[in-house]
Amino acid sequence: MVFSKLFRRPATPAPRVPDDVVVYAIGDVHGRLDCLDDLLGQIDADPARGGRRPVLVFLGDLIDRGPESRGVVDRVMAMCAASVDVHCLCGNHEELLLSAAEGARQALGIFARAGGKETLLSYGVDEAAYEREDLKGVQRLIAGHVPAAHLDFLRGLPDQLVVGEYVFVHAGIRPGVPLDAQKSSDLRWIRSPFLDHVGRYERFVVHGHTVTQDPDIRANRIGIDTGAYRSGRLTALVLEGDMRRFLSTALSAGNHAAAA
Repeated sequence: MVFSKLFRRPATPAPRVPDDVVVYAIGDVHGRLDCLDDLLGQIDADPARGGRRPVLVFLGDLIDRGPESRGVVDRVMAMCAASVDVHCLCGNHEELLLSAAEGARQALGIFARAGGKETLLSYGVDEAAYEREDLKGVQRLIAGHVPAAHLDFLRGLPDQLVVGEYVFVHAGIRPGVPLDAQKSSDLRWIRSPFLDHVGRYERFVVHGHTVTQDPDIRANRIGIDTGAYRSGRLTALVLEGDMRRFLSTALSAGNHAAAA
């Protein structure tokens, strides 16, 4: 017994962020401006902000499914413009909108099925007019209603952000591939090869994209997409030094949920 204690492998140290910052990683908003405003209020009131520089990281999927995608994009654009410590990553839903705006037929079809209707309604498209359109018509609606400034903002979003010993991405990373060689398609869309991997990564991964009821805490990653568009729960992971905790909303889902 003494022998086993003497030679027990020490626990792996928890990953850290720099001591002078507190990081707030915010999961998939999906058009729930009400949840976002509630969560930002909690962040503003968080005692940890005293003495530390707050760094906010939106993990992508600002749009689709929920009712106020335009309002969410407006809010995040303004925050990014106001501070170099506010970052937003590109999610697969941002990619869909951008590809649909360019007329990619497959993207237009997926956009229409994955909450794009709700996004266009938030930009002032009449619902009856939307229902009359074919895929090329949806492209015209995007061109006629989504401001170029919004598309330019989404087009310029990065796919990953490193802070300390953490890397923040939308969907995940491909196991065995260095961070600087990861493909955008994986960072925005990957699921099972990443979710099923139990080994260590180059950095500890924080991601959204895959909905779970509660934060998905693993030895090599944490997922924080708690399905705000249908649950009313938008989650932020808070990182201070080597400590982790969560903030979350608890708003009614109401009639905001669209087809997944």
